[in-house]
Amino acid sequence: AWVSSLSMGMVFFCSPIVSIFTDLFGCRKVAVVGAAVGLLGLLSSSFVSTIEPLYFTYGILFACGCSFAYQPSLVILGHYFKKRLGLVNGIVTAGSSLFTVSLPFLLRVLIDSVDLFNTLRVLCIFMFVLFLAGFTYKPLVPNTKDKEGGKKGKFKLPPGKKICNFSVFKVLSYRIWALGIPAALFGYFVPYVHLMNHVKERFVDSVPEEVLLLCLGITSGVGRLIFGRVADYIPGAKKVYLQVASFFFIGLMSMMIPLCKVFGALVAVCLFMGLFDGCFICIMAPIAFELVGAQDVSQAIGFLLGLMSVPMTVGPPIAGLLRDKLGTYDEAFYLAGVPPLIGGAILCFIPWVHERQKLKERAKPVDGETTEKMLENESTLVSDMTEKPAKELDSGF
Repeated sequence: AWVSSLSMGMVFFCSPIVSIFTDLFGCRKVAVVGAAVGLLGLLSSSFVSTIEPLYFTYGILFACGCSFAYQPSLVILGHYFKKRLGLVNGIVTAGSSLFTVSLPFLLRVLIDSVDLFNTLRVLCIFMFVLFLAGFTYKPLVPNTKDKEGGKKGKFKLPPGKKICNFSVFKVLSYRIWALGIPAALFGYFVPYVHLMNHVKERFVDSVPEEVLLLCLGITSGVGRLIFGRVADYIPGAKKVYLQVASFFFIGLMSMMIPLCKVFGALVAVCLFMGLFDGCFICIMAPIAFELVGAQDVSQAIGFLLGLMSVPMTVGPPIAGLLRDKLGTYDEAFYLAGVPPLIGGAILCFIPWVHERQKLKERAKPVDGETTEKMLENESTLVSDMTEKPAKELDSGF
Protein backbone atom coordinates (compact mmCIF):
# COMPACT_ATOMS: atom_id res chain seq x y z
CA ALA A 1 0.00 0.00 0.00
CA TRP A 2 2.84 2.40 0.83
CA VAL A 3 4.51 1.68 -2.53
CA SER A 4 1.37 2.63 -4.49
CA SER A 5 0.66 5.60 -2.21
CA LEU A 6 4.22 6.89 -2.67
CA SER A 7 3.84 6.45 -6.42
CA MET A 8 0.62 8.50 -6.60
CA GLY A 9 2.04 11.20 -4.35
CA MET A 10 5.24 11.55 -6.41
CA VAL A 11 3.28 12.04 -9.65
CA PHE A 12 1.76 15.22 -8.24
CA PHE A 13 4.66 16.36 -6.04
CA CYS A 14 6.92 16.42 -9.12
CA SER A 15 4.51 18.58 -11.14
CA PRO A 16 6.03 22.01 -10.28
CA ILE A 17 9.49 20.68 -11.23
CA VAL A 18 8.11 19.20 -14.46
CA SER A 19 6.61 22.57 -15.40
CA ILE A 20 10.00 24.27 -14.99
CA PHE A 21 11.71 21.70 -17.21
CA THR A 22 8.90 22.03 -19.76
CA ASP A 23 9.48 25.78 -19.95
CA LEU A 24 13.25 25.31 -20.23
CA PHE A 25 13.50 22.41 -22.69
CA GLY A 26 10.07 22.14 -24.34
CA CYS A 27 7.26 19.57 -24.24
CA ARG A 28 8.87 17.03 -26.57
CA LYS A 29 12.16 16.50 -24.68
CA VAL A 30 10.48 16.38 -21.27
CA ALA A 31 7.82 13.90 -22.42
CA VAL A 32 10.33 11.59 -24.13
CA VAL A 33 12.80 11.59 -21.22
CA GLY A 34 9.93 11.12 -18.75
CA ALA A 35 8.57 8.11 -20.62
CA ALA A 36 12.10 6.63 -20.83
CA VAL A 37 12.60 7.04 -17.06
CA GLY A 38 9.16 5.53 -16.39
CA LEU A 39 9.99 2.59 -18.67
CA LEU A 40 13.27 2.07 -16.83
CA GLY A 41 11.54 2.20 -13.44
CA LEU A 42 8.80 -0.24 -14.45
CA LEU A 43 11.23 -2.65 -16.08
CA SER A 44 13.59 -2.63 -13.08
CA SER A 45 10.59 -3.21 -10.77
CA SER A 46 9.93 -6.49 -12.55
CA PHE A 47 13.35 -7.89 -11.52
CA VAL A 48 13.34 -7.14 -7.77
CA SER A 49 12.88 -9.97 -5.30
CA THR A 50 11.95 -7.98 -2.15
CA ILE A 51 9.60 -5.08 -1.49
CA GLU A 52 12.22 -2.56 -0.31
CA PRO A 53 13.67 -1.77 -3.78
CA LEU A 54 10.12 -1.14 -5.04
CA TYR A 55 10.00 2.05 -2.97
CA PHE A 56 12.62 3.45 -5.34
CA THR A 57 12.02 1.63 -8.64
CA TYR A 58 8.21 1.88 -8.64
CA GLY A 59 7.37 4.46 -5.98
CA ILE A 60 9.91 7.09 -7.12
CA LEU A 61 11.53 6.26 -10.48
CA PHE A 62 8.42 5.04 -12.32
CA ALA A 63 6.20 7.74 -10.73
CA CYS A 64 8.59 10.58 -11.60
CA GLY A 65 8.80 9.32 -15.18
CA CYS A 66 5.00 9.25 -15.42
CA SER A 67 4.80 12.78 -14.03
CA PHE A 68 7.31 14.06 -16.61
CA ALA A 69 5.40 12.31 -19.41
CA TYR A 70 1.92 13.37 -18.26
CA GLN A 71 2.07 17.13 -17.86
CA PRO A 72 3.49 17.99 -21.33
CA SER A 73 0.54 16.10 -22.82
CA LEU A 74 -1.79 18.72 -21.33
CA VAL A 75 0.38 21.71 -22.23
CA ILE A 76 1.02 20.73 -25.86
CA LEU A 77 -2.70 20.76 -26.72
CA GLY A 78 -2.88 24.52 -26.26
CA HIS A 79 -0.17 24.94 -28.90
CA TYR A 80 -2.41 23.46 -31.59
CA PHE A 81 -5.99 24.16 -30.52
CA LYS A 82 -7.73 27.33 -29.38
CA LYS A 83 -11.34 27.28 -30.53
CA ARG A 84 -12.01 23.64 -29.61
CA LEU A 85 -9.50 23.22 -26.78
CA GLY A 86 -12.19 21.92 -24.42
CA LEU A 87 -13.28 19.17 -26.80
CA VAL A 88 -9.67 18.16 -27.46
CA ASN A 89 -8.94 17.94 -23.73
CA GLY A 90 -12.10 15.88 -23.30
CA ILE A 91 -11.02 13.40 -25.99
CA VAL A 92 -7.47 13.13 -24.64
CA THR A 93 -8.46 12.73 -20.98
CA ALA A 94 -11.22 10.27 -21.91
CA GLY A 95 -8.41 7.84 -22.74
CA SER A 96 -7.63 7.48 -19.04
CA SER A 97 -11.29 6.57 -18.39
CA LEU A 98 -11.12 3.94 -21.11
CA PHE A 99 -8.14 2.32 -19.38
CA THR A 100 -9.74 2.77 -15.93
CA VAL A 101 -12.52 0.51 -17.15
CA SER A 102 -10.49 -2.04 -19.12
CA LEU A 103 -7.08 -2.23 -17.41
CA PRO A 104 -8.23 -3.89 -14.13
CA PHE A 105 -9.70 -6.82 -16.07
CA LEU A 106 -6.53 -7.09 -18.19
CA LEU A 107 -4.33 -6.99 -15.09
CA ARG A 108 -6.36 -9.70 -13.39
CA VAL A 109 -5.99 -12.00 -16.41
CA LEU A 110 -2.25 -11.27 -16.74
CA ILE A 111 -1.45 -11.77 -13.05
CA ASP A 112 -3.38 -15.05 -12.93
CA SER A 113 -1.65 -16.35 -16.06
CA VAL A 114 1.92 -14.99 -16.04
CA ASP A 115 2.43 -13.70 -12.42
CA LEU A 116 3.05 -10.13 -11.18
CA PHE A 117 6.60 -9.57 -12.45
CA ASN A 118 5.89 -10.67 -16.01
CA THR A 119 2.76 -8.47 -15.89
CA LEU A 120 5.01 -5.47 -15.16
CA ARG A 121 7.11 -6.39 -18.21
CA VAL A 122 3.98 -6.51 -20.38
CA LEU A 123 3.00 -3.05 -19.10
CA CYS A 124 6.38 -1.79 -20.29
CA ILE A 125 4.88 -1.98 -23.80
CA PHE A 126 2.50 0.85 -22.87
CA MET A 127 5.40 2.95 -21.60
CA PHE A 128 7.31 2.32 -24.83
CA VAL A 129 4.30 3.53 -26.84
CA LEU A 130 4.28 6.63 -24.62
CA PHE A 131 7.99 7.09 -25.35
CA LEU A 132 7.34 7.03 -29.12
CA ALA A 133 4.32 9.34 -28.80
CA GLY A 134 6.48 11.97 -27.11
CA PHE A 135 8.40 12.52 -30.34
CA THR A 136 5.23 13.84 -31.99
CA TYR A 137 5.07 16.86 -29.61
CA LYS A 138 6.15 19.79 -31.74
CA PRO A 139 5.63 22.98 -29.70
CA LEU A 140 4.45 26.08 -31.54
CA VAL A 141 4.89 28.46 -28.58
CA PRO A 142 8.59 29.27 -27.92
CA ASN A 143 10.01 28.08 -24.60
CA THR A 144 12.49 29.81 -22.32
CA LYS A 145 15.44 28.20 -24.07
CA ASP A 146 14.41 29.66 -27.43
CA LYS A 147 13.74 33.09 -25.96
CA GLU A 148 17.07 33.30 -24.13
CA GLY A 149 19.57 32.04 -26.66
CA GLY A 150 17.69 31.57 -29.92
CA LYS A 151 16.90 28.26 -31.54
CA LYS A 152 20.40 27.82 -32.97
CA GLY A 153 22.33 29.51 -30.18
CA LYS A 154 23.90 27.91 -27.15
CA PHE A 155 21.64 27.29 -24.20
CA LYS A 156 22.19 29.70 -21.34
CA LEU A 157 20.51 29.08 -18.04
CA PRO A 158 18.06 31.93 -17.49
CA PRO A 159 17.78 33.82 -14.17
CA GLY A 160 16.12 32.12 -11.24
CA LYS A 161 13.04 34.34 -11.52
CA LYS A 162 12.45 33.04 -15.04
CA ILE A 163 13.10 29.41 -14.10
CA CYS A 164 10.51 29.47 -11.31
CA ASN A 165 7.76 31.56 -12.82
CA PHE A 166 6.01 32.68 -9.65
CA SER A 167 4.54 35.58 -11.63
CA VAL A 168 1.46 33.42 -12.26
CA PHE A 169 0.54 34.01 -8.62
CA LYS A 170 0.35 37.74 -9.36
CA VAL A 171 -2.82 36.97 -11.31
CA LEU A 172 -5.57 37.23 -8.69
CA SER A 173 -7.98 34.94 -10.54
CA TYR A 174 -5.30 32.23 -10.69
CA ARG A 175 -4.60 32.61 -6.95
CA ILE A 176 -8.28 32.07 -6.20
CA TRP A 177 -8.31 29.04 -8.50
CA ALA A 178 -5.17 27.62 -6.83
CA LEU A 179 -6.91 28.04 -3.45
CA GLY A 180 -10.35 26.72 -4.40
CA ILE A 181 -9.28 23.52 -6.18
CA PRO A 182 -7.12 22.11 -3.31
CA ALA A 183 -9.80 23.16 -0.79
CA ALA A 184 -12.36 21.09 -2.69
CA LEU A 185 -10.07 18.06 -3.04
CA PHE A 186 -9.85 17.38 0.71
CA GLY A 187 -13.05 15.38 0.33
CA TYR A 188 -13.08 14.77 -3.41
CA PHE A 189 -11.20 11.43 -3.46
CA VAL A 190 -12.64 9.96 -0.25
CA PRO A 191 -15.42 8.04 -2.08
CA TYR A 192 -12.93 6.65 -4.62
CA VAL A 193 -10.72 5.24 -1.86
CA HIS A 194 -13.28 4.00 0.69
CA LEU A 195 -16.37 3.16 -1.36
CA MET A 196 -15.51 -0.52 -1.83
CA ASN A 197 -15.00 -1.10 1.89
CA HIS A 198 -18.24 0.77 2.65
CA VAL A 199 -20.15 -1.51 0.26
CA LYS A 200 -18.73 -4.64 1.92
CA GLU A 201 -19.78 -3.35 5.35
CA ARG A 202 -23.21 -2.02 4.34
CA PHE A 203 -24.42 -4.86 2.12
CA VAL A 204 -24.00 -8.19 3.86
CA ASP A 205 -25.17 -10.07 0.79
CA SER A 206 -22.51 -10.42 -1.89
CA VAL A 207 -22.89 -7.64 -4.45
CA PRO A 208 -20.72 -6.94 -7.50
CA GLU A 209 -18.87 -3.92 -6.11
CA GLU A 210 -16.67 -3.86 -9.24
CA VAL A 211 -19.74 -2.54 -11.06
CA LEU A 212 -19.38 0.72 -9.14
CA LEU A 213 -15.85 1.26 -10.46
CA LEU A 214 -17.11 0.39 -13.93
CA CYS A 215 -19.87 3.00 -13.64
CA LEU A 216 -17.42 5.63 -12.40
CA GLY A 217 -15.00 4.95 -15.25
CA ILE A 218 -17.56 4.84 -18.06
CA THR A 219 -19.51 7.96 -17.07
CA SER A 220 -16.28 9.84 -16.33
CA GLY A 221 -15.20 9.23 -19.92
CA VAL A 222 -18.61 10.31 -21.23
CA GLY A 223 -18.51 13.41 -19.02
CA ARG A 224 -15.10 14.42 -20.36
CA LEU A 225 -16.34 14.26 -23.94
CA ILE A 226 -19.62 16.07 -23.27
CA PHE A 227 -18.38 18.82 -20.96
CA GLY A 228 -15.21 19.30 -22.98
CA ARG A 229 -17.39 20.21 -25.94
CA VAL A 230 -19.70 22.33 -23.80
CA ALA A 231 -16.68 24.28 -22.48
CA ASP A 232 -15.88 25.44 -26.02
CA TYR A 233 -19.19 27.33 -26.13
CA ILE A 234 -18.59 29.09 -22.79
CA PRO A 235 -16.47 32.23 -23.21
CA GLY A 236 -13.39 33.11 -21.19
CA ALA A 237 -13.12 32.40 -17.48
CA LYS A 238 -16.82 31.55 -17.24
CA LYS A 239 -15.71 27.97 -17.93
CA VAL A 240 -15.00 27.88 -14.18
CA TYR A 241 -18.75 27.59 -13.58
CA LEU A 242 -18.55 24.05 -14.99
CA GLN A 243 -16.06 23.16 -12.25
CA VAL A 244 -18.33 24.84 -9.69
CA ALA A 245 -21.22 22.63 -10.85
CA SER A 246 -19.02 19.52 -10.79
CA PHE A 247 -17.89 20.20 -7.20
CA PHE A 248 -21.46 20.87 -6.11
CA PHE A 249 -22.79 17.60 -7.51
CA ILE A 250 -19.82 15.53 -6.35
CA GLY A 251 -20.17 16.92 -2.82
CA LEU A 252 -23.89 16.18 -2.91
CA MET A 253 -23.33 12.64 -4.21
CA SER A 254 -20.75 11.98 -1.46
CA MET A 255 -23.32 12.92 1.16
CA MET A 256 -25.90 10.66 -0.47
CA ILE A 257 -23.73 7.52 -0.34
CA PRO A 258 -24.63 6.69 3.31
CA LEU A 259 -28.34 7.24 2.50
CA CYS A 260 -28.35 4.52 -0.18
CA LYS A 261 -30.00 1.47 1.36
CA VAL A 262 -30.16 -0.55 -1.86
CA PHE A 263 -27.32 -1.31 -4.25
CA GLY A 264 -29.17 0.14 -7.25
CA ALA A 265 -29.30 3.58 -5.62
CA LEU A 266 -25.55 3.42 -5.08
CA VAL A 267 -25.05 2.61 -8.76
CA ALA A 268 -27.07 5.72 -9.70
CA VAL A 269 -24.95 7.87 -7.35
CA CYS A 270 -21.74 6.53 -8.93
CA LEU A 271 -23.06 7.26 -12.42
CA PHE A 272 -23.63 10.93 -11.55
CA MET A 273 -20.37 11.16 -9.64
CA GLY A 274 -18.37 9.81 -12.58
CA LEU A 275 -20.10 12.18 -15.00
CA PHE A 276 -19.13 15.29 -13.03
CA ASP A 277 -15.69 13.91 -12.24
CA GLY A 278 -15.11 13.92 -16.00
CA CYS A 279 -16.36 17.51 -16.13
CA PHE A 280 -13.84 18.62 -13.48
CA ILE A 281 -10.85 16.92 -15.12
CA CYS A 282 -11.37 17.82 -18.79
CA ILE A 283 -11.51 21.60 -18.31
CA MET A 284 -8.46 22.01 -16.08
CA ALA A 285 -6.14 22.94 -18.96
CA PRO A 286 -8.64 25.22 -20.80
CA ILE A 287 -9.21 27.23 -17.61
CA ALA A 288 -5.45 27.54 -17.02
CA PHE A 289 -5.01 28.87 -20.57
CA GLU A 290 -7.77 31.43 -19.97
CA LEU A 291 -6.36 32.66 -16.65
CA VAL A 292 -2.62 32.97 -17.38
CA GLY A 293 -2.18 32.60 -21.16
CA ALA A 294 -0.26 30.10 -23.29
CA GLN A 295 3.23 31.30 -22.26
CA ASP A 296 2.74 30.63 -18.53
CA VAL A 297 0.30 27.72 -18.66
CA SER A 298 2.92 25.01 -18.05
CA GLN A 299 3.98 26.28 -14.63
CA ALA A 300 0.42 27.32 -13.79
CA ILE A 301 -0.72 23.69 -14.21
CA GLY A 302 2.41 22.42 -12.45
CA PHE A 303 1.93 24.58 -9.37
CA LEU A 304 -1.74 23.64 -9.19
CA LEU A 305 -1.04 19.89 -9.41
CA GLY A 306 1.61 20.29 -6.72
CA LEU A 307 -0.90 22.01 -4.43
CA MET A 308 -3.45 19.30 -5.23
CA SER A 309 -1.09 16.59 -3.96
CA VAL A 310 -1.54 17.67 -0.32
CA PRO A 311 -5.34 17.26 0.01
CA MET A 312 -5.30 14.18 -2.22
CA THR A 313 -2.83 12.55 0.17
CA VAL A 314 -4.35 13.80 3.45
CA GLY A 315 -8.11 13.52 2.80
CA PRO A 316 -8.59 9.72 2.48
CA PRO A 317 -6.47 8.84 5.59
CA ILE A 318 -8.50 11.30 7.68
CA ALA A 319 -11.68 9.56 6.48
CA GLY A 320 -10.09 6.24 7.45
CA LEU A 321 -9.35 7.55 10.95
CA LEU A 322 -12.98 8.64 11.32
CA ARG A 323 -14.07 5.12 10.33
CA ASP A 324 -11.77 3.61 12.97
CA LYS A 325 -13.06 5.97 15.69
CA LEU A 326 -16.78 5.86 14.86
CA GLY A 327 -17.06 2.32 13.46
CA THR A 328 -18.77 3.38 10.20
CA TYR A 329 -17.99 5.29 7.02
CA ASP A 330 -21.23 7.32 7.16
CA GLU A 331 -19.79 10.38 8.93
CA ALA A 332 -16.69 10.26 6.71
CA PHE A 333 -18.84 10.48 3.56
CA TYR A 334 -21.02 13.25 5.02
CA LEU A 335 -17.96 15.31 5.89
CA ALA A 336 -16.30 14.49 2.54
CA GLY A 337 -19.12 16.33 0.79
CA VAL A 338 -18.39 19.60 2.58
CA PRO A 339 -14.96 20.56 1.06
CA PRO A 340 -16.19 20.32 -2.58
CA LEU A 341 -19.07 22.67 -1.71
CA ILE A 342 -16.66 25.14 -0.06
CA GLY A 343 -14.19 24.90 -2.96
CA GLY A 344 -16.99 25.45 -5.49
CA ALA A 345 -18.15 28.55 -3.60
CA ILE A 346 -14.61 29.99 -3.72
CA LEU A 347 -14.37 29.39 -7.48
CA CYS A 348 -17.57 31.37 -8.11
CA PHE A 349 -15.61 34.63 -7.71
CA ILE A 350 -13.11 33.88 -10.49
CA PRO A 351 -15.08 35.07 -13.58
CA TRP A 352 -15.94 38.40 -11.91
CA VAL A 353 -12.34 38.96 -10.76
CA HIS A 354 -10.93 37.93 -14.15
CA GLU A 355 -13.20 40.35 -16.02
CA ARG A 356 -12.11 43.21 -13.76
CA GLN A 357 -8.46 42.33 -14.45
CA LYS A 358 -9.05 42.33 -18.20
CA LEU A 359 -10.76 45.71 -18.03
CA LYS A 360 -7.79 47.19 -16.16
CA GLU A 361 -5.36 45.71 -18.69
CA ARG A 362 -7.38 47.06 -21.59
CA ALA A 363 -7.56 50.52 -20.03
CA LYS A 364 -3.76 50.93 -20.01
CA PRO A 365 -3.09 50.35 -23.72
CA VAL A 366 -6.24 52.25 -24.68
CA ASP A 367 -5.00 55.35 -22.86
CA GLY A 368 -1.66 55.05 -24.66
CA GLU A 369 -3.36 54.65 -28.02
CA THR A 370 -5.59 57.68 -27.50
CA THR A 371 -2.54 59.78 -26.56
CA GLU A 372 -0.75 58.60 -29.71
CA LYS A 373 -3.78 59.40 -31.85
CA MET A 374 -4.00 62.87 -30.31
CA LEU A 375 -0.34 63.50 -31.11
CA GLU A 376 -0.83 62.20 -34.66
CA ASN A 377 -3.85 64.45 -35.18
CA GLU A 378 -1.91 67.39 -33.80
CA SER A 379 1.01 66.76 -36.16
CA THR A 380 -1.28 66.41 -39.19
CA LEU A 381 -3.06 69.62 -38.19
CA VAL A 382 0.26 71.49 -37.97
CA SER A 383 1.39 70.07 -41.32
CA ASP A 384 -1.90 71.14 -42.91
CA MET A 385 -1.50 74.67 -41.52
CA THR A 386 2.01 74.96 -42.95
CA GLU A 387 1.04 73.45 -46.30
CA LYS A 388 -1.85 75.88 -46.89
CA PRO A 389 0.21 79.11 -46.93
CA ALA A 390 2.78 77.42 -49.16
CA LYS A 391 0.06 76.50 -51.65
CA GLU A 392 -1.32 80.05 -51.52
CA LEU A 393 2.13 81.46 -52.26
CA ASP A 394 2.58 79.06 -55.15
CA SER A 395 -0.76 80.08 -56.63
CA GLY A 396 0.17 83.79 -56.26
CA PHE A 397 3.37 83.42 -58.27
